[in-house]
Amino acid sequence: MVARTLDRSGGAPLWRQLQDDLVARLRSGEFDTGFPGELTLVDDYRVSRHTVRQALHQLRADGLVVAERGRQPRVSPAADVVQPLDTLYSLFASVEAAGLEQRSVVRVLDVRADGVIADQLDLEGSTPLVHLERLRLAGDAPLAIDRAWLPADLAAPLLDADFTRTSLYAVLAERTGVRLDHSRETIKAVVPTSAERALLHCGPDVACLSIHRLGRAGGRPVEWRHTMVRGDRYAVTTESTATRPR
Repeated sequence: MVARTLDRSGGAPLWRQLQDDLVARLRSGEFDTGFPGELTLVDDYRVSRHTVRQALHQLRADGLVVAERGRQPRVSPAADVVQPLDTLYSLFASVEAAGLEQRSVVRVLDVRADGVIADQLDLEGSTPLVHLERLRLAGDAPLAIDRAWLPADLAAPLLDADFTRTSLYAVLAERTGVRLDHSRETIKAVVPTSAERALLHCGPDVACLSIHRLGRAGGRPVEWRHTMVRGDRYAVTTESTATRPR
């Protein structure tokens, strides 16, 4: 194979040129059937293995490839579900909008007290809470572990609902007339536990997004939710416009 050309005249670092060229080839679809390994890239570009690893490190940081020591690099799969950040959303609706069948395996649906959660809802520690825990599936594969807590005085009518294939918010609105009108979310990348990996069917190379949400209706906190979602199947997007500097 003819070596690919990089500028060795002292301009941009070789690893940066290599990274830029790989990004261009990725976007053209050249690697759809497989990403070249480190030694192949060394031969193709006539660079050191250290240079290749610097370029791959940045591609991995940008989420474009999955590259681990001792394993063949591969193109990161596109997310199945993409969720904008600037809207009050339902995971059920987002999965359906992606053209995937949404199903849930209900693991817990009961009433309990939890002082830590009650504090998030501005309630006294012994206040009864309806707790719903589901394994959420998109298509045939697990997408998320979803846990929600709501005040029992409000959410008791949900206790005999079938959540196999429906939205919590739809049932809440139908049975109680309550509709969320405001939420605050905190999202961060986490390493799932071994038990969470087993439920989500994800390997050691897959990170997850941990999402905490406080939902309100008419100013009252009515839902505290924690969702652990597979990072390789879910992405968040946002749009912003430039404002005049102060």
